[in-house]
Amino acid sequence: MSTLLELKNVTSYYGATPILRDFSFELKNGQCVCVLGRNGVGKTTLMRTIMGLTDRSTGAISINGNELVGKPTHVRATYGLGYVPQGRGILSDFTVRENILLGTFARTDNVSEIPDICLRIFPYLRENLDRRAGLLSGGQKQQLAIARALAVDPQILLLDEPTEGIQPNIVHEIGEILKMLNRDLGISLILTEQHIKVARKLGDAFVMVDNGRVVARGPISEMTDELVERHMTI
Repeated sequence: MSTLLELKNVTSYYGATPILRDFSFELKNGQCVCVLGRNGVGKTTLMRTIMGLTDRSTGAISINGNELVGKPTHVRATYGLGYVPQGRGILSDFTVRENILLGTFARTDNVSEIPDICLRIFPYLRENLDRRAGLLSGGQKQQLAIARALAVDPQILLLDEPTEGIQPNIVHEIGEILKMLNRDLGISLILTEQHIKVARKLGDAFVMVDNGRVVARGPISEMTDELVERHMTI
């Protein structure tokens, strides 16, 4: 598989403080990489760094050989980055329809309608397009956040804690949707995750993070219980 996204020796800052330190990893075409670690070790900062949402970063970040460092977020999105932030980032006063359409602003093909895929895989959203997004449940808001990211027509979906704060049956449903997007539609995924079961079910590879650095990586089969114990238990 060819390399789609690559980070080389990336250090990322909030103010003068480095949060990610000398961070390197790559995402292959069609792959799902799970980024794991305790709270506060830099997983969200990794996602924000790829999207250009930290104060500054050094090193190299490229998609298909196109350098992203120094480019603003809206330009990065045009390279096919869909982002589902922690907390979902839904605009509560906007309707479901308006939230999804925000994703189309980053497209390069001038499509300005809701793509069929968003409504096909989320029937609830299809039936509630004019409902105010603030009235949705946590699981429905997560569906909406994923639909908005899909409206970008992404090569890569970045999902920050996609199962956080969601009831178990919805966790399973979202896991199945992500698996379908990855394996059937070929969208590459990077997800930060606290649920080890979800990571093992979805991931092809893992990156373990501690104190802003990569401390272990490899195929998901090499993510041993001992590694999880050492870097994820409190």
